[in-house]
Amino acid sequence: MVRAMDLTDRKLLNLVQSRFPLVDRPYQELGEALGISEQETMERLAVLKRQNVLRQVSAIFDTRRLGYKTTLVAMAYPPDKLHRGALRINRHPGVSHNYAREGSYYNLWFTLAVPPEDDLQATVERMARETEAVSVRVMPTIRFFKIGVNFDMVQEKGAAHNYSPDGLGDALADAPAKDWNKAVPVSEEDRAAIRELQEDLPLVSRPFDAMAQRLGLSTAQLFALAQDFQQRRIMRRYSGVLHHRRSGFRANAMVVWKVPPERSEEVGLAMAQNPAVTHCYERPTFPDWPYTHFTMVHATTQEQCEEVAREISQATGITDRLLLYSTREYKKTRVRYFVEDYEMYREMEEASLSSQLSAVSGQLPFPSHGGRGLKA
Repeated sequence: MVRAMDLTDRKLLNLVQSRFPLVDRPYQELGEALGISEQETMERLAVLKRQNVLRQVSAIFDTRRLGYKTTLVAMAYPPDKLHRGALRINRHPGVSHNYAREGSYYNLWFTLAVPPEDDLQATVERMARETEAVSVRVMPTIRFFKIGVNFDMVQEKGAAHNYSPDGLGDALADAPAKDWNKAVPVSEEDRAAIRELQEDLPLVSRPFDAMAQRLGLSTAQLFALAQDFQQRRIMRRYSGVLHHRRSGFRANAMVVWKVPPERSEEVGLAMAQNPAVTHCYERPTFPDWPYTHFTMVHATTQEQCEEVAREISQATGITDRLLLYSTREYKKTRVRYFVEDYEMYREMEEASLSSQLSAVSGQLPFPSHGGRGLKA
C-alpha cells in the first residue's frame, strides 16, 4: 500500500534536500527540528524510499572539477527505433539522465560523462552508429547560470536554489568564471572518500561510522574532508534527491530559447532567478538548432510549466522558444566516480564488437586469422 505523505513527511523532505546535517547522528538532528524521534525519522525516510519519493541521500559532486568530460546529447530516431536506442544508450555508466522528449526533431536527450582518459566525441559517435540514430548533436555547456534541484514539498512548488558553478551573478564568488570547468588535482585518498560519499546513506543511527572506518578516518575528519571538498568546489552539497514525478512534480519541460549573443549573460542570469528553473545553461548552436539557452522546469502540471515560460519571456523579452516535454524517463541516476563501471562497460563493448566481427569474418572469402582478416 502507498501511504499518503503528511505534513511531517513533506517538511522532512524539505530538510533533507536543503541542509542534510553532516554529524554523527544526522537523523536525530533532523528529528529534533521536526519534533519527532530519531527512530521515527528513519522510519519515515524508509517509507519514502520504498515509495521511490526519495531517491537517495549522498554527496553531489561537480563532474568537470573531477576531470570527467560531460555533455548533453540530442539524437533523432525514427519512432520504431527510439525505444531500443534509448535502452542501448542506458547501458553506458556515464549516462545519468535519459529522456524521450516531444516538441522538436530530436526525440531523445541524455547527459553523458566519461572519465578523463575516454574520448567523449568518439563515444557519442559510436552510440549514434550502434543505435542507428538519424542525427546527433553534441551540446556541451558553454556557461552555467544555475544548477540546483530543490522542491518545496509543503508549498508544492519549485524552490531551486541559485547555484552557479562558475560564480556568475555572485558578487562574493572567489573564483573567476575562467576556471569553473577546470579539473583540480584529486589524490588517491580523495578518490577513496569520493567513492564513499557518493553512495546512498544507510538508515542507521550513526550512518557515517562505517564509512569513516573504511577510510581509516574519524567521523570528524570525514566531515572536515567533505567541507574541504566544498571549498575546493569538488562537492556541491550533501543532500537528498527526490524522484520528481513521485513527489508530485509530474510535468518536466526543457525550455530552449534563442537569445542574442550580446544579451547572453544578462538573460541567463534573469532566467536563473525563477525558482521553478532547476538548471540554466548556455549551449552551442547549429544550422538546424538556433537555441542557445536551456532552462529545466519542473511543475505539477504542464500548464504550470507554460506559465513559468511566460514569466521568463516577460522578464527577459525573449519570445523565440520551444517547450520540450519529457514523454518517458529512461534513466535518472547519479554518475558514480572513480569506480570500475566504465572499465566493465568498455570490456562489454569490446566483447560485443569482437562477436560481431567474428560473425562477419565467418562470411568472408578470406581467413580471419593469421593477421589477414578483419581487425578490431
